[in-house]
Amino acid sequence: MKIKTKHYRFIATILFVAVISRGACASNKDKAKIAYLTSDYQTNPILVSSQTPSFGWQLMSVENKDVQQSAYAIATFILSPSNIESKAQWIGAIKKEDAHIPEGRNYHALAVTSEAAKKWQQTHPLSKRSIYLRKSFDTHGKVKSAIIYICGLGNYELSLNGKKVGNDQFSPLWSDYDKTVYYNTYDVTENIGTKNTIGVLLGNGFYNEQGGRYVKMQVSFGPPTLFFNMQLTYEDGSTEEIVSNESWKYSLSPIVFNDMYGGEDYDARLEQKGWNTCSFDDSEWQQVVIQEPPKGKLTPQTAPPVKIMETYPIKEIKKEENFYTLDMGQNLSGFPLIKVSGKKGDKIRLIVGENLKEDGSVNQSQSGAPYYYEYTLKGEGEEIWHPRFSYYGYRYIQVEGAKMKNSKDDRDLPVINDIKSCFVYNSASQTGHFYCSNSIFNDAHRIIVNAMKSNFQAVFTDCPHREKLGWLEQVHLNGPGLFFNFNLTTFAPKIMRDIRDAQLPNGLVPDIAPEYVIFEGGFRDSPEWGSTAVILPFMYYQYYGDHSLIIEYYDVMKKYVDYLSTTAKNHLVSHGLGDWYDFSEEFPAGPSRNTPIALSATVHYYMDIDYLTKAAAMLGKTDDVACYTDLKEKVKEAFNKAFFDPETARYGTGSQASYAMPLYAGLVDPQYKQAVLDNLVKDIEKHNYKLTTGDVGNRYLFQVLADNGLNEIMYKMHNHKEVPGYGFQVQFGATTLTEQWDPRKGNSWNHFMMGQIEEWFYKSLAGITVDKEDYSGFRNIIIAPRVVGDLKFVEASYTTLYGTIEVDWEVKDNVFTMNISIPNGCSAKVYLPNEKTCKKVGSGKYAFQKAL
Repeated sequence: MKIKTKHYRFIATILFVAVISRGACASNKDKAKIAYLTSDYQTNPILVSSQTPSFGWQLMSVENKDVQQSAYAIATFILSPSNIESKAQWIGAIKKEDAHIPEGRNYHALAVTSEAAKKWQQTHPLSKRSIYLRKSFDTHGKVKSAIIYICGLGNYELSLNGKKVGNDQFSPLWSDYDKTVYYNTYDVTENIGTKNTIGVLLGNGFYNEQGGRYVKMQVSFGPPTLFFNMQLTYEDGSTEEIVSNESWKYSLSPIVFNDMYGGEDYDARLEQKGWNTCSFDDSEWQQVVIQEPPKGKLTPQTAPPVKIMETYPIKEIKKEENFYTLDMGQNLSGFPLIKVSGKKGDKIRLIVGENLKEDGSVNQSQSGAPYYYEYTLKGEGEEIWHPRFSYYGYRYIQVEGAKMKNSKDDRDLPVINDIKSCFVYNSASQTGHFYCSNSIFNDAHRIIVNAMKSNFQAVFTDCPHREKLGWLEQVHLNGPGLFFNFNLTTFAPKIMRDIRDAQLPNGLVPDIAPEYVIFEGGFRDSPEWGSTAVILPFMYYQYYGDHSLIIEYYDVMKKYVDYLSTTAKNHLVSHGLGDWYDFSEEFPAGPSRNTPIALSATVHYYMDIDYLTKAAAMLGKTDDVACYTDLKEKVKEAFNKAFFDPETARYGTGSQASYAMPLYAGLVDPQYKQAVLDNLVKDIEKHNYKLTTGDVGNRYLFQVLADNGLNEIMYKMHNHKEVPGYGFQVQFGATTLTEQWDPRKGNSWNHFMMGQIEEWFYKSLAGITVDKEDYSGFRNIIIAPRVVGDLKFVEASYTTLYGTIEVDWEVKDNVFTMNISIPNGCSAKVYLPNEKTCKKVGSGKYAFQKAL
């Protein structure tokens, strides 16, 4: 439900008038209770950004009976602060003009050699350093409320009275800083005293990416800068603001180098003990400089922050001649946390990477080199440190300049007492669970989800090392897997805002968003990538029953379809990358080789028009409905004329993607569908039940097989340990999904773009799905598990907005047994194996049994 309110902060209390329980006469409170109250999908938010926030809740049955809601009432209590921008200024150590940073963004695309990097313009040395910022203040009475609004660019670490506030990493979330600048909010009421000191550590992030060591790009929106506003409310009703202005001071921090692509160096000798406490003497610190604010609109961040979510200990230690190599057991996105003892001035270097060279050293040849962390000791007992403003994708750590605890190494070096790998990814809650009797499928699920986590940052990155860019195609092609596994209620809107910010005036949606790098050709303009702008709002609608993204971004969708129309010739779009990384034993991976690029591009053009037509109908835009319905038919006619041979029922080159894409999109006329499907199966058989599709074609191949009752073929295609297949990667030792089916061919070992089988795990093997045109947010559930191959059992769950759907089935002695749980407020149609009629159930737990 939407209720008009002002921006920023509010407190909402939700009250229900009536809840009825099927077949019950007792009072409502005895039958159900209310739980998981949310405002704009956030639990107890300090603020919301929507003018019409949505409120949500779950019904919890006390007696495990079917409970359906009949009515509700909502009372809201709104606290609206004064304009947080009214007094605060952007502050830092240097002015933009003094940093010699050109106006606008300075783009340099692709990898650049160290020699070329040396020729790039020189910038003010402070623009690459991290700085301390501090401000002391006294309170003047009992504080009722203390709320901090902060944006530190590129990233910041906030402390109050010597203690870190929050546990975020790399905040605020990355964005196109010329369009959108996110700020974060913290309630620090419990931490305020009479005398207080605010401390802020600033890092470069993607706001000031100036290169150093490994260079992917150079893009700077300005030197590091801080915006700060603390609103104090006293018990007597009076208020006070503490803001960023000329009264703050700064000093150099011990972080002497920080770069998203190069690493981070920390000199502990430069620490200023107590720098963020009231007792510290800052008389030698410098007055801050008032800086030019970023161009982007200051916007509250409602998407979840990135955090240290998991840690991994050392799995194995190997000593080489001059260094140690640590196997941490898990490829991940993050950084090491070290505990080390040694003399003042001792320096250790940590080189991280996904695999090793023959000599045992870390290999960064496929992930961006050189990248490392360097720590200089202060020599005061055990020292604990981890990087703040840079991360990498790695499994192995090469330790130089130190020895490991309990080793027989007699060199006079600092001692590493412990190292842990910090797995850093977005803190959105996990919503899915899948486990079955097939070990290949379990391992595939594990490495795919770990790859998703590794690339779930401020954007869905392609890889956590050499690029860290938000390539868009994987968002919709892996969309169902992402939605099943993670709560994207507040993150998907952030993606759509990135897309709007990146969209060009002519309607083009670039392949990456934010568009930190301007690529060329298909790497900037490929319909399979840009189509996320049109498809993602509908996926959001299906999984959450919320069409707000369709409403808010209709103009983006329409502009993109119109852009593709300008590129079309005779209603065919023929540019882009096509079925990227489609599989071939003969040719290296890259743009589509097996399937015509124009076929793939036009299929996505057609699907975009189809979705746009539905969006126009939803919004009552009758002229657009008529216009795009007509265009859709013309595109379909042109597509079949160009790519279909009715005599042989062959599409395109006769590749798997050539058949699967038009079948999925509805471009195949009914009278030809079975023949086309038969041709697809013949090609799969011809390739010994191995796929030839790639990043784009995989989803359409998998879903066409599943939707047409060919799950046994799907099972056979993936139940093996050969290339191409998930089983080979696991057998090879991969702990995250790799970029290529054969990891031995190089490239990243931490991509999730080929992880489209997740959708099949949940929708087909577990059978958790909805009708294609149902947008109730899984309120009208279908449970239809597929018993295929030699599967003996499947356990799966998916947490919807209404509660958790659970499916647990097994086959024993040729008898199929299934237990399910349906959330309150929901209903389900249950299809047992080989049955076409369903059993209808309400919320609750149910058991089914059938002889096979």
